Amino acid sequence: MNDNQPKYFDDDGTEINPDIISKPDLCVSCKKDGQSGKEKILCNLTMADQQGEEGFHCEAYEPKE
Repeated sequence: MNDNQPKYFDDDGTEINPDIISKPDLCVSCKKDGQSGKEKILCNLTMADQQGEEGFHCEAYEPKE
């Protein structure tokens, strides 16, 4: 990770590598998938927060056309 990329931390303060966060199927079908900047940060935080949970929900989801 380079110095210009945002860093992510879990609730315990442990750094999370966004490159190893698994991407749910819902994200793959979202038109925001692959975007950069603030949208990517929001997506990474949403995915990281729900790691290990049974279901996945995203308020920002918009289906690809």
